[in-house]
Amino acid sequence: MLNFKLIAAVPALLVLSVQIAQGAPLQTSEVRAQPLPREYRLDGVIEAVNRTTVSAQTQGQVEELFYDVDDFVEKGAVLVRLKDTEHRARVGQAAADLKSAAARLQQAKEEHERVVGLYRKKNVSASAMDKAKADLESAQAALDASTARLEQAQEQLAYTQIRAPYSGIVTHRHVSVGEVASPGSPVMSGISLDQLRVTVDVPQSIIPSVRGGASSSARVRVYLPDGEVTETSKITVFPFADLGSNTFKVRIDLPVTDGDPDQVLFPGMLVKTGFVVGEKSELMVPRAAVVHRSEVTGVYVIGADGQISFRLVRLGQMLPDAYVVLAGLSAGEQVALDPIAAGVALKSQLVAARAEQAETAHD
Repeated sequence: MLNFKLIAAVPALLVLSVQIAQGAPLQTSEVRAQPLPREYRLDGVIEAVNRTTVSAQTQGQVEELFYDVDDFVEKGAVLVRLKDTEHRARVGQAAADLKSAAARLQQAKEEHERVVGLYRKKNVSASAMDKAKADLESAQAALDASTARLEQAQEQLAYTQIRAPYSGIVTHRHVSVGEVASPGSPVMSGISLDQLRVTVDVPQSIIPSVRGGASSSARVRVYLPDGEVTETSKITVFPFADLGSNTFKVRIDLPVTDGDPDQVLFPGMLVKTGFVVGEKSELMVPRAAVVHRSEVTGVYVIGADGQISFRLVRLGQMLPDAYVVLAGLSAGEQVALDPIAAGVALKSQLVAARAEQAETAHD
């Protein structure tokens, strides 16, 4: 069942100094009601923003695998190497063709310059001049074509080394050494842990509050498995509800981790998420004033006459410096901030009270 929780930094509580009967000062704090955000908690699922299946872009036999499942891969690292004998031969042939085309272009340029000189002196016909110009343009076109073929061959050769598009972890290996990879066939799948997000199915009843939070940059809390809490204001609400559950999918982008070695979040994990949907006034008591004794939880209350009493309390949400009080205290009461000193003072008061009763009975 979903619960409303409370979160907030604790406002400053009123601290007083009470003089007990023995004259020693005893610091106290007033129990006061404070407005706290009301939080709707839901289960969310971690997913990776970058999830990719790398495919082969040329044909070749798998010659070497450098990574396997659960291996961490740096961006640009070679994942798989395909047999490149045929591709290298094509690069060599294209390079030779380019060299030949360059030589023919140089010869055509020299011939063109010679014919231009003769044409200016009226020693050759216009048709000879046109032929020299056409031969020069043809040689230039042949050089451009050879250059393109060499670049294509080099690109195909580069495709024999399949590289990682980003840093991440290998989640699946689709090929083995000796298999023939074809263009478009999957080679490896992986995810990046640098960019994660949480997807949550949110009931339609609180979607207006969530949409208002997304438009006003209100922060959403994600409670991590190690007890830490991360906040983010990057919220995306999908504009349609699921027909079966009538819930809206909400996506919460988490801060970029940049390869944190102490990574605690992984895709597929469940985490608690908190959406603020309003405010509620709650009584708060400082954490320093609370006494935990076995299964008993209480505080030392200082009365208006300076008398000390131990009061059992029922606590709710634990805040950074205080507890929410569900029962046992009222607003305006004073509680001791030093339970040990308050306990000593209470014993002294009880001893004094017994002595007074004994003296009264004796009289």
